[in-house]
Amino acid sequence: MSRPPGVPTPDELEARITELRAAVRRAVAAGDRRKARELRAELRKAERAWDDAVLGDATDDPGADGRGDAERGLLPVREQVHQALTLLGAPAAPKLIGAVYSVFFPGEISSTRLTSLRRDEERSFRTAPYARPYYLCAALTADLLAPARGLLTVSTWPLEQRIVGPLSPRTDFLTAAARLAEHAERSAGRGTTPSPEVQRLLWRFASNIPGAATGTVGTADPAVLAEAARAELDVHREPDRRRRESAARRARDRLDDAERLFGSRLRAVRGSGRSPGRRPSSAASPAISGETDR
Repeated sequence: MSRPPGVPTPDELEARITELRAAVRRAVAAGDRRKARELRAELRKAERAWDDAVLGDATDDPGADGRGDAERGLLPVREQVHQALTLLGAPAAPKLIGAVYSVFFPGEISSTRLTSLRRDEERSFRTAPYARPYYLCAALTADLLAPARGLLTVSTWPLEQRIVGPLSPRTDFLTAAARLAEHAERSAGRGTTPSPEVQRLLWRFASNIPGAATGTVGTADPAVLAEAARAELDVHREPDRRRRESAARRARDRLDDAERLFGSRLRAVRGSGRSPGRRPSSAASPAISGETDR
């Protein structure tokens, strides 16, 4: 999908949103209400731009029935997966990706296409490296830098974000929970109850986070869920970040471009104390799917 020159990408908008949120907190702490209001307005504008960049405009290029391709769910599957992963902001399994897309976007992702998607992406990259603006690639295990079973990421994410270590399944789960809750609250409007479909998806996260499930079973307050997820994330983020950064340094030193995206298979990182032919443990790969499929 081409992007007009000068239009920020979802990742750039996300970074800007993070900066603005921190700036709002600083302004409030300093007692500068005028500055805080200005920053909040700018934050809302950036969030709307992010929503537009990820969701797209369903009224663009309408067909004979007056509905756009996005509304009919006719986007290529790789773009559907990219949208869902961009919203999640963390490595995720196909089952969760499909669930998120069906709840927050028009249409559904074909499960049959997801099974071969990563292989197709790797084949495309090795045939013509960097010919596409992004690739859907594997998460890498922190120990062997091998592809983590069943986890997809986006090539434009920082390498550290695409690596999963021992604490990553939990931090990625909490990251996704907070982001989905925040998105649900923005989409429904502050103080408005999200749709039943959104409620059910958020409940799958809230039921696995202390303090997040405060209402009726099967429903979740987005604001409460986001706050509870961020609170626990603060506990795990730093040690997980250190492990991921260490693995990312090894990956940059020892892997070629394709392996940094799709993982090292036969020549696993030396000195790890494990046989190169041994398959990586699945303990590092449940990430979000294992927590939400209960």
